[in-house]
Amino acid sequence: MASPIIDFLLTRNSAPIPDLKEPAPSDAEIATMIAAASRVPDHGRLEPWRFILYRGDARVEIGRQLAALAEQREGPLPEGRRNQELARFSRAPLVIGIVSIPRENPKIPQWEMFLSGGMAAMNLMISANALGYGTNMISNWYSDVPEGRALLGLAPQERVIGFVHIGSYAGPAPERPRPDPAKLYGDYSGPWNG
Repeated sequence: MASPIIDFLLTRNSAPIPDLKEPAPSDAEIATMIAAASRVPDHGRLEPWRFILYRGDARVEIGRQLAALAEQREGPLPEGRRNQELARFSRAPLVIGIVSIPRENPKIPQWEMFLSGGMAAMNLMISANALGYGTNMISNWYSDVPEGRALLGLAPQERVIGFVHIGSYAGPAPERPRPDPAKLYGDYSGPWNG
């Protein structure tokens, strides 16, 4: 059962963010990646997600704002920590934020909408990988605080699904231990009874 798609999925890895370099995907490639990302289960056609592109000088400005926010919350930062915050969004040439937009719907729960966004994030990464780019998705501390989300362009009711860092990568990406698939599934054996 040879399939290039299965082979691709079975070898997909995340690239180290500092190793993602220029060139970044072109505008046409980004449009393709977003089109692929939007082809996920979306019950009720609610489009409960959106994408924010962080590129160019905006990445450096976000770093300045994140460093200031971290200092506001924690006090003066050691130089290493300050530099870490300054570089958060400028380590890769392109960062795409996947944002969950909760919609009111009497039939479709919010958690299902959030999962749809997670699938959109995965499709985004897979399409970038298929185009030859390395990817890595993170969220980090600023995703969990209202001031951080606002700084990054999110409305108060929106939540971060993840930030996908994208760039050219000389690879191969480092392999990490993976779970044993045989331990992850089994046949249904009746209702759970403790």
